[in-house]
Amino acid sequence: MNGSNRLSKESLPISQQVEHSYHHDTADEHTDHTHRTGELAHPHIHSEESLRRIVNRLSRIEGHVRGIKAMVQQNTPCPDVLLQIAAVRGALDRVARIVLDEHLTECIARAAQEGNIDVEIKQLKAALDRFLP
Repeated sequence: MNGSNRLSKESLPISQQVEHSYHHDTADEHTDHTHRTGELAHPHIHSEESLRRIVNRLSRIEGHVRGIKAMVQQNTPCPDVLLQIAAVRGALDRVARIVLDEHLTECIARAAQEGNIDVEIKQLKAALDRFLP
């Protein structure tokens, strides 16, 4: 998702504006969808098209994982299973890059315009600390 043909939230019709935010509590369960860092963060607003692309990729990955499960249940040779696991890892990494790119070009840029970039940077660093090995 490059920034070349991005639409700002304001330029999208109301029907295409989707708002979501993320919550990570100490148990890593997604019980609600608001930040809990003690600081207010902006809502994460993305186009329906962007969300659709990410969800479609994740759905394909989900199907691929089910295929790997079936391979294991059918006693498929381990090297074949490992190859498929590597493919899923690669696909997940590509989705993560898309999400990160979207966050940088949309959320971080919006936070900078609104003057609350410090909070967003802090939250992004915390997420990257957990995401990266």
